[in-house]
Amino acid sequence: MSSSDSKNSRKDFVWKYVMEISGEQYIRCKFCNQRCTGGVNRLKHHLAGTHHGMKPCNKVSEDARLECKEALANFKDQKTKRNELLQEIGMGPTSMHESALSKTIGTLGSGSGSGSGSGSVSGSGEPIPRGPMDKFTTSQPRQSTLNSKWKQEERKEVCRKIGRFMYSKGLPFNTVNDPYWLPMIDAVANFGPGFKPPSMHELRTWILKEEVNDLSITMEDHKKAWKQYGCSIMSDGWTDGKSRCLINFLVNSPAGTWFLKSIDASDTIKNGELMFKYLDEVVEEIGEENVVQVITDNASNYVNAGMRLMEKRSRLWWTPCAAHCIDLMLEDIGKLNVHATTLSRARQVVKFIYGHTWVLSLMRTFTKNHELIRPAITRFATAFLTLQSLYKQKQALIAMFSSEKWCSSTWAKKVEGVKTRSTVLFDPNFWPHVAFCIKTTVPLVSVLREVDSEERPAMGYIYELMDSAKEKIAFNCRGMERKYGPIWRKIDARWTPQLHRPLHAAGYYLNPQLRYGDKFSNVDEVRKGLFECMDRMLDYQERLKADIQLDSYDQAMGEFGSRIAIDSRTLRSPTSWWMRFGGSTPELQKFAIRVLSLTCSASGCERNWSTFESIHTKKRNRLEHQRLNALVYVRYNTRLRERSLQRKQNVDPILVEEIDSDDEWIAEKEDPLLPLDLCWLQDNELFNVDAIRAVSSNSQETQASSDHMVSSHSYKRKHNEVPSTSGGKGKEKELNLTPIDEDEDLDEMGIHDSGHFPTIDTLDEDDDDLGEEDLS
Repeated sequence: MSSSDSKNSRKDFVWKYVMEISGEQYIRCKFCNQRCTGGVNRLKHHLAGTHHGMKPCNKVSEDARLECKEALANFKDQKTKRNELLQEIGMGPTSMHESALSKTIGTLGSGSGSGSGSGSVSGSGEPIPRGPMDKFTTSQPRQSTLNSKWKQEERKEVCRKIGRFMYSKGLPFNTVNDPYWLPMIDAVANFGPGFKPPSMHELRTWILKEEVNDLSITMEDHKKAWKQYGCSIMSDGWTDGKSRCLINFLVNSPAGTWFLKSIDASDTIKNGELMFKYLDEVVEEIGEENVVQVITDNASNYVNAGMRLMEKRSRLWWTPCAAHCIDLMLEDIGKLNVHATTLSRARQVVKFIYGHTWVLSLMRTFTKNHELIRPAITRFATAFLTLQSLYKQKQALIAMFSSEKWCSSTWAKKVEGVKTRSTVLFDPNFWPHVAFCIKTTVPLVSVLREVDSEERPAMGYIYELMDSAKEKIAFNCRGMERKYGPIWRKIDARWTPQLHRPLHAAGYYLNPQLRYGDKFSNVDEVRKGLFECMDRMLDYQERLKADIQLDSYDQAMGEFGSRIAIDSRTLRSPTSWWMRFGGSTPELQKFAIRVLSLTCSASGCERNWSTFESIHTKKRNRLEHQRLNALVYVRYNTRLRERSLQRKQNVDPILVEEIDSDDEWIAEKEDPLLPLDLCWLQDNELFNVDAIRAVSSNSQETQASSDHMVSSHSYKRKHNEVPSTSGGKGKEKELNLTPIDEDEDLDEMGIHDSGHFPTIDTLDEDDDDLGEEDLS
């Protein structure tokens, strides 16, 4: 029992739920034996399940929970009224008037756990003054609290002014979720009355300059990482609203992604020689000794430029973007007969539901507000993830189209409605084919999630990921070559000539988690890729020493074979493992770290379209153009930094925040004209907090936040930002070959993490076998 509990506090009702153990100074919960290090008030929170101070009790009876919850509510109301009255009369809760006010308002209750017998702390938690003048003074300011009626009205007025500004400028509601919103509001509030906001001139001059200077300091940290770990230059072309081809150049390292510059290459985008010139200039700017690889998409002009760059720069590699290649694999698979037909039918179902407000509302009722659209970074990942979400809501959709409410509606008699209902309820091939498409593509989507993530470098995993994906697809097809064979051929057609590179083999070999695993494939292809990388990236003396040191790594000798090194192979990242245990093999350690620190895709080239549009769509003088270049530099790198911090908090890397839905899966945009009858404004649920929370923000803010965006891209990647409606944690899990039954929750596949090697998803399907003609 805490010393703060007075004798009187034992009169509190909550003591009947306390279990005291002789010799122990803490009290324990009678229901779950959980130790409470605070007073009985904290125990009340524990029993009431408020998550305040202690985790909720999972064994408490309903009567005890309600009793504690009601007591806490009454205590809070009494304390609020007491403090409000004290503040409004301009007096703090000092010892001079506390007893008198207690008689007027009522005591705070005996269950606070703060101990009335200690005599050192008042009911409000502040020290009680002891000096002779304290009875004539108060430490509390003479102003109303936030709970007072006047203060509440004042806050409402301030909030209305903020809202009026946002509505006037058409800012999306999720603007207030920006990490810089609250610091700005707090800074203004702390300044107090009389704050003069910055003028447009100040924003364009000294404030912008200060932000550029701050970013310059941050860039120095990135430069240190480039030198220590090596870096990847990422290049990504995109098209603006006037069909001009622009190219972004970014630099990636374990320190994060850094936006370097953007150029207008409208007249040179198809010219491999000029593309080589641009890339070569960036390498020179970063320093050839710091650059390990250059990543672009695999268009012919980039391939030509990459080959020329490798000829001139003998130490670096050119590699195609893995996310791009895997997206093309998904596109090729989507052209197979069964996939193409299933995607077409599923797209019609989704377009019908999302294209009509009443039908969409009915669907959300049956799915309990779960959406069908699964936005993803790439177009074809969106398509197959939407299939997965559609399959998850199979029973809800069947129930919806079988319900009396649907049958009595006007949509049940229209051609579109009849066709969609027939597909969902009576098409014998629709749901089996949906399941087949999921289990033959979701393994690739899982690979895409990993290689497109910036949470951890994927170079040490991509080789094994692709092999595991193929094995998982074959397993999902029960080992029937006639089913998985066409899928494998589509994957190999892209992997072998385009994506498979010596760097990928070297990363596989140098990853201790895989190298020492039972399934490690020490074939000639892998060793050849490793030796090619060593020959290219090391001078002869370093190459000789690293080759000798490789024996220690292969045979797990020295520090490599220590118990802690063995046990931490799956607990540390490959890079940190080498930094910890590779000290006795310095040349091999440096080489391994530079390889394993690499990314595999140009995912960092995601952009904020509106910023670039503001630069390239208006005629400006030279100075103004340079100023807006600085604005892009600040905004882009600030967003990259915030995204990096968010992804370190386990944000799903493939279902990023705020990304546009795929246009092929939804119907036309809503009519922007307001209805003539304004009775809809009288709907009570329109502004009801609970009603708004029950509806996904995806449908509310997509249009507002995408009005200023451009969605075209050189290889159909989506980079706009709209809150995703579903998704997992984007993490890894142990390889699990247990089949999942058709009616299992498919949304749980491939979205969990054990902190170890990322694996691919499984799905078993008890439907009839598909004919070979479906797979040709």
